[in-house]
Amino acid sequence: MARHDEVLIALRQIIRATDLYSRKLSKVAGLTAPQLLVLQAIKPHGELTMGDIANEVSVSQATVTTILDRLEKRGLIERKRGEQDKRRVYASLTGEGGAILERAPTPLQEEFMARFEQLQDWEQTLILSSLQRVAAMMNAGDIDASPVLDLGAIDRAQPATEERRGRHRTHSQTDQK
Repeated sequence: MARHDEVLIALRQIIRATDLYSRKLSKVAGLTAPQLLVLQAIKPHGELTMGDIANEVSVSQATVTTILDRLEKRGLIERKRGEQDKRRVYASLTGEGGAILERAPTPLQEEFMARFEQLQDWEQTLILSSLQRVAAMMNAGDIDASPVLDLGAIDRAQPATEERRGRHRTHSQTDQK
């Protein structure tokens, strides 16, 4: 087997592992990985502002707001205005949010980080530089991404861009020919 095929297989295995984890998380807890990370960020603090959550999870405040909207609709978190500063809004877990968090599987990136930290420094550097090179080879070096291992839009509410819609239509039309 050619080396490039082995590389593509390894990339596909990583994508597949992420997809399988996302499905397991959805089945077991009814959450996406970013939703789980937001709940986990809130738990040890009792309550956090949107900005604090964004910093903890490494996503934008707009993304956090969208995730919190979904979690609030499901009754997993509640928001309240600050007592001293009414401009600040705090999110906290509800009882149901805490219960779901207890039965949710460990985030995939936590397992990865634990194993990665056990590697020698040179091995970590080698993996990092190799993956950065692969990202560049796939023209993905400039794509903004958070350290959340999940598939699809991070907030699951981002509408497809016109470019993606056009590309999808083009592929669909091509498939029909």
